[in-house]
Amino acid sequence: MIYPIVIFGSEILRKPCEEITPEYPELNKLIEDMFLTLTEAEGVGLAAPQIGKNIRLFIVDCTPWGEDDPECRDYKRVFINPKIYAVSEETGLFNEGCLSLPGLHEDVRRPIAIRMRYLDENFVEHDEEFSGYRARVIQHEYDHIEGVVFTDRLSPLRRNLLKGKLLNLSKGKFQCTYKTKR
Repeated sequence: MIYPIVIFGSEILRKPCEEITPEYPELNKLIEDMFLTLTEAEGVGLAAPQIGKNIRLFIVDCTPWGEDDPECRDYKRVFINPKIYAVSEETGLFNEGCLSLPGLHEDVRRPIAIRMRYLDENFVEHDEEFSGYRARVIQHEYDHIEGVVFTDRLSPLRRNLLKGKLLNLSKGKFQCTYKTKR
């Protein structure tokens, strides 16, 4: 099943999500459907709140960036109940977009490396360091499960300049090629 993507303005994008257990109903089907949805929308990451689920789950598929970064080649992962516990002091700018904010792209400053604990789809615990594109996508999706969108990371002046575009998104005034819901 391909889920519609929740668009900016929906309350669920602003709520910190709840942890899940292996007993979560039909988790494997949900993960499979999230990857289908991500592929259909041509994205590189998707968090559960973006499909209306208030749970600490996100997926990444960095393979489209495999030519630019060999570490992204065939890099598809599931992150359950993740916790970022260390970030690099060094930061970098990168032009980000978001499936929940169609048509909006802005330069966002983030740490260039992170360290995180998480569970995979089999509830096996991992403790890993990520850098480059993978760190960028993971931080973006992690923000979603914390109730944060990438525009929150912009300067107050820049956010103010985007106020009209954000209002239009919340009113349903946008175009995109994938299914959406408000």
